[in-house]
Amino acid sequence: MSGAAQLPAGAVLDQGRIPVLDIGPFLAGDPDAAAPLARAVGRTCEDTGFLVVANHGVPQHLVDGTFAAAAQFFARPEADKLALKVGQYNIGYLPFGAQVVRHSPVNKNTKPNFSESFYITRDRAPDHPDIVNNKPLVGLNRWPADMPEFRAATMAYYAAMEAMTIRLVPVVAMALGLPPDYFAEAFVEPNCTIRLIHYPPQPNPQDNEFGFAPHTDNNFITFLAQSALPGLEVRTAEGEWIRPPAVPGTFVVNTGAMLARYSNDRFRATPHRVINRNGASRYAIPFFLGPNHDSIVDCVPTCTGPDNPPRYEPTTYGAFTQRLLTLNFAHRRAGGDGEYA
Repeated sequence: MSGAAQLPAGAVLDQGRIPVLDIGPFLAGDPDAAAPLARAVGRTCEDTGFLVVANHGVPQHLVDGTFAAAAQFFARPEADKLALKVGQYNIGYLPFGAQVVRHSPVNKNTKPNFSESFYITRDRAPDHPDIVNNKPLVGLNRWPADMPEFRAATMAYYAAMEAMTIRLVPVVAMALGLPPDYFAEAFVEPNCTIRLIHYPPQPNPQDNEFGFAPHTDNNFITFLAQSALPGLEVRTAEGEWIRPPAVPGTFVVNTGAMLARYSNDRFRATPHRVINRNGASRYAIPFFLGPNHDSIVDCVPTCTGPDNPPRYEPTTYGAFTQRLLTLNFAHRRAGGDGEYA
């Protein structure tokens, strides 16, 4: 992915079911930009749950640098990568064959994803209280000692993405008819994760074989950068698989299960999948934005009523995420082979 999108200020390019939204005026502080942006976000979140954002302010060199770091890491010998394998905190390297999407809303998948990943979260110090107290799902990042540029590139990207994505949370609140600061407390220290993903080519995939099987995301909102198109496909409510518009310099954005729970499924988490038919390796960098682990996730007042009771019990991000990770990752399931524990 290279170059920057050239869109008129405030543009909405309605390309089929997934629009491209220019968020530049809103991020620049234009007082007239928030309301129409929130309406556009609300419309697409009620439909496909996917949109594309342009003029987002994240420097392209940070995106390109992270793709370069990912490609360099995944090209390393298998033994070097496995030295940083994921453990109980799902941080570090996840090899081929280690993830089977069992909790899929659209198929009973039995084959592992044909991809490898590397997870990076908030870079805490060893004496951070959450580390000292062994807080669930919170751990130290795992870095290749002989690749300092890997840590530098991904942490610069992490900081830029966290800053940008948090600024869009008020837009989501407004899209649900809530005050802009409704989610402010839940996102004081958000739960953010970068997942670097390498998809080898799949020129002739077998039945039920995917780079990433149909799934929904567990977080609040996902912001995806992609190195090659096509690959990502989105399932509409009618059961059709469509592709987001391919606009250089943009992020594909989608709703996750936490936002679905907050909104009582008004903004549903949409199934999506990846098959790499490009004939060369494809890299993707989803940035997952979620509330604090301990924030209570419950139906917001604008999404429930006498004829629309809450569909979900209150939970926390941490509790919900821990359950789904156990379902989808062999190294987290009791009775598994423990290879990646």
